[in-house]
Amino acid sequence: MPTECNPDSFDFGTVERRIVVGAFDGGEITSDAGALLLGQTDKAIRLVSRLAGCFQDGRSPAFIVHKLPALLSQRIFGIALGYEDIVDHDQLRHDPVLGVLGVLGGTLTRKRSNCAALAGKSTLNRLEHAAKVGADPYHKITHDPAAIERLFVTLMLEAHGVDVGGQQKRAWNEPPRQLIIDLDATHDPIHGEQEGRHFNAFYDCYCYLPLYIFAGRHLLAAKLRSAGKDAADGAKEEIARIVSQIRERWPNVRIILRADSGFARDDLMNWCENHDIDFIFGLARNVRLVGAIKRELVLARRASRRSGRAERRFAVLEDWDTREGWARPRKVVAKAEWTEGKANPRFIVTSLHWSDGDARKLYEDIYCARGEMENRIKECQSDLFAGRTSAASMRANQLRLWFAAFAYVVLAALRRIGLVGTELARATCGTIRLKLLKIGALITKSVRRVKIAFASSCPHQATFAIASHRLRRAAA
Repeated sequence: MPTECNPDSFDFGTVERRIVVGAFDGGEITSDAGALLLGQTDKAIRLVSRLAGCFQDGRSPAFIVHKLPALLSQRIFGIALGYEDIVDHDQLRHDPVLGVLGVLGGTLTRKRSNCAALAGKSTLNRLEHAAKVGADPYHKITHDPAAIERLFVTLMLEAHGVDVGGQQKRAWNEPPRQLIIDLDATHDPIHGEQEGRHFNAFYDCYCYLPLYIFAGRHLLAAKLRSAGKDAADGAKEEIARIVSQIRERWPNVRIILRADSGFARDDLMNWCENHDIDFIFGLARNVRLVGAIKRELVLARRASRRSGRAERRFAVLEDWDTREGWARPRKVVAKAEWTEGKANPRFIVTSLHWSDGDARKLYEDIYCARGEMENRIKECQSDLFAGRTSAASMRANQLRLWFAAFAYVVLAALRRIGLVGTELARATCGTIRLKLLKIGALITKSVRRVKIAFASSCPHQATFAIASHRLRRAAA
């Protein structure tokens, strides 16, 4: 007679005459032991405590079990660990390692006997729907969007002098000579009736059009926008805010804006020229531009037929103006390329001087390097679920985008401080999660200590040890 199926146990066959069975009855075990590195990273850059300062908690202290910093760290660390939905936290709130992080961070006020160390989905949902300060008296938790936006730039400014690999890389008062800021927009498909929903013909779907701004690997802004506007909508205001904050600390730093043709707008270029900001933007090709490099295309075609491979020539169109009328003529760099038997002309408009390089260098070395920023956006969107904008309001979806952005900031700081010189020095956020954070461990508690016994077969033990040592030194 076959045995009755037991949903609490699993039969995996036999190995060497032994029956292999499994059950979720191991007790205090975690699959996210590497989250302790996230806690150390937060101590090094003091993210959660300062982000909590951007919120106001109007809840009665007598009834609070989980402080605001605990909610923020739980949500941000949860995204970094791969848990994009707040419903996951009804089980994660019992995770022993995440609970240890909450207590170590001093974020637990008091604990009822029937209450888990961390908050459940309902409390986190109220956090995600926090209103703006002074906007809604019925929301106990409110936030200051301007303060959150400034925090991204503050973290970048501080990272310039903070430990890299556990050692200070330069004097705190020594600014960089040059800072390249990249802008780009991406689409975030939505599938409901969310506020700001709009059909975008270019992406052929209903979506949002978030704006990302990076300086190298440092995230400076993540702005949620409706897809019914131009890709450069609001970019000038965001850049003005960011540049103002940067120059408060680094008044003499040279700033270069870099973006694709979606941002080659006269008002943005005018603003750059009036505020001593250099720019290098892609420029959409047209008949006039292609006609202006007809000779270079012919030379590239002849060279390609001789060599049997793609060939390119470069030209500079000084004092170029558009028929719609730019405020002033500008320098355009043209790439006349012949590849796969056809022309492939490309153009950029720039304020950079010859001292920054010839036409080839401006295009290939400076402009084309902006492709690296697209990898950072992919990390935010794919690895850290920045596209989970399914809330009804734009305000809540903007907060979700910011939480995903701060998860990126934490993992980028872990990479910058703890992983320099290791095999994961240039790893993506998803790879860091898989190899360093998703580690199994057995937890045992006694009166004097909490012992976290990591899996002995973990293949990245040496890298984990290096990162932990460097982060501890940076926090100190």
